[in-house]
Amino acid sequence: MSKMTAFDDVTVEADGRIAIIRLNDPKTLNAIAPRMMGGLSQALSHIEKTERGFRCAILTGEGRAFCSGANLTTTGPDDILRQGDLGRVLRASYYPVLRQMRNFKMPLLVAVNGPALGFGLCLALMGDVILAARAAFFQLTFSRIGLVPDGGAPWLLPRIIGMARTKELVILAERVPAEKALAWGLINQVHDDDRLLDAAKALAAELTERPTATLSLIRRAYWDSLDNLYEDQLELEAELQTLAGKTQDFAEGVMAFREKRLPVFKGV
Repeated sequence: MSKMTAFDDVTVEADGRIAIIRLNDPKTLNAIAPRMMGGLSQALSHIEKTERGFRCAILTGEGRAFCSGANLTTTGPDDILRQGDLGRVLRASYYPVLRQMRNFKMPLLVAVNGPALGFGLCLALMGDVILAARAAFFQLTFSRIGLVPDGGAPWLLPRIIGMARTKELVILAERVPAEKALAWGLINQVHDDDRLLDAAKALAAELTERPTATLSLIRRAYWDSLDNLYEDQLELEAELQTLAGKTQDFAEGVMAFREKRLPVFKGV
């Protein structure tokens, strides 16, 4: 029986060595607020603890949506209209979590089970592999409510899908269905709605058999490459290769190759 751990508007389900993170406020279609971002941060820290034994994580949404973007309906201290400085809120509550996802110590898959709007799309972009249900769609809705795209979208999207498509996505703020997102190169896979999580779990299970510590270094290599000069990138790769070459899994990988057998990686 899988174990569930609850945080603020986020849950973590343990499925062997796979952690399934769910944005968990289905009544708002998992709309983002500082409370949920705090819960997501706690969930990521929980998963990274060595004693938990996780080697891959899947981020998805509870219910019929992945994430509907910023919570525009909440009242009280998180009411978006009561925030005097939205940039301050991003710096304090949102961007530290994006950095935490970027520096996550294991593969992070994203299973987009429904609409991914606004900041929800930005969260999806943090995945190493993005899988989507056929009924899912992607939309940057900022221009429809008088805000500027954030969450790193104006920086990431031109690098992923090119400037022309980025401008279309940002300025027109129209829906991009899953199949079109796949054709654009925005996501990696599309699956039938009822098969999405199974597909994500199957891929995650495969990755748990890989050398987890090295996969963390690989994540750093391509994230940092986005703003490195060529010579800086070569130096980074040399530094990371030094670290990779000292892992137990590297020694195991070489021995398995020499002995013509499958390697048994332990993630260290």
